[in-house]
Amino acid sequence: MTTTETAVSKKEQLKGKTLSELKEWFLANSEPSFRGEQVFNWMYNHLAEDYSEMLNISKDLRKKLDEKTILNTLRITDKKVSSSEGTVKLLLKTAQDNLIECVIIPEEKRCTLCISSQVGCPLDCKFCATGIMGYKRNLTPGEIFDQYAIAQRNYDRAISNIVYMGMGEPLLNFKNTVKSLEIFAEELTTGISLKKVTVSTAGIAPKIKELADTGLKPKLALSLHSCFEEIRSKIMPINDKYSLSETIKSVFYYAEKTGTRITFEYVMLKDINDRIEDADALVKLCRRIPSKVNIIPFNSLQHINPKGISAELIPTSKKEIEKFANYLRDKNITVMVRDTQGSDIAAACGQLAITQTA
Repeated sequence: MTTTETAVSKKEQLKGKTLSELKEWFLANSEPSFRGEQVFNWMYNHLAEDYSEMLNISKDLRKKLDEKTILNTLRITDKKVSSSEGTVKLLLKTAQDNLIECVIIPEEKRCTLCISSQVGCPLDCKFCATGIMGYKRNLTPGEIFDQYAIAQRNYDRAISNIVYMGMGEPLLNFKNTVKSLEIFAEELTTGISLKKVTVSTAGIAPKIKELADTGLKPKLALSLHSCFEEIRSKIMPINDKYSLSETIKSVFYYAEKTGTRITFEYVMLKDINDRIEDADALVKLCRRIPSKVNIIPFNSLQHINPKGISAELIPTSKKEIEKFANYLRDKNITVMVRDTQGSDIAAACGQLAITQTA
């Protein structure tokens, strides 16, 4: 490590601290606590890239902050734009040279940012490229937030929604995920409301309940994909640790505790979860919990050369997906069929993975 790198590594990272933590930090550094509120506003509302932008703070304090702390956690190393839908995939590098991806998904009435919570993922879901690439570490709260800051600074439309559906399982990075949600929830962070934030989980049952008890109330999406224990375990190994039965109990708890509607995510896999009995089981589940179903076409994993079950998966045809969706609708279940966006740049649902080295 060079002398410069050693000096930088000793600096404290301010981004990722909550409002109360920033106030305490400034008090501990012989500054009034309201400075913490000012810096919070600059970092999380104005998305400042440099302390020089913080004009209501004295030059001496800005110099002190620059010498003692680091403001940014990530930097862009690549940007790809889908030729058909305008989906944007950003490749971001951490200070430790870890690579992650986030995706901007533009739609007519909203613009959604799909953010990552881990470098890779330990869950090995068979339909997901991130799981196949493996797991390196959790992202810090600052690294989670900085995906939004960088994406918004580099995009000409306002990002209206955030989904924790990128690389990683957010509830296995529980503490840092919650801190990032607390930052989004603050009134000073005016760009995003928690009403527009969705946390997606593969089913970490005890953490679903713990998230409900925080009082933050983000929307919750369960990566379901089958209502049958055996099938779910085949494509989602986490089901062997937290059974579907246990997970559904925790999801029911979340819905009751927060008063929110659950989204069941359902990737359609030919001859695995697209049968009539699968649809009937989904109807029964949705009638028990205030919910909607988000049907997702399976997107190719060939860009990462999958093996085993992952290499054998085949997408359900569009005709059969629509038939499945209409069956649910006929039973008065709210259903959305997600359009595949960004597949030409490996940015569609389930395709995020780092195939190159840092």
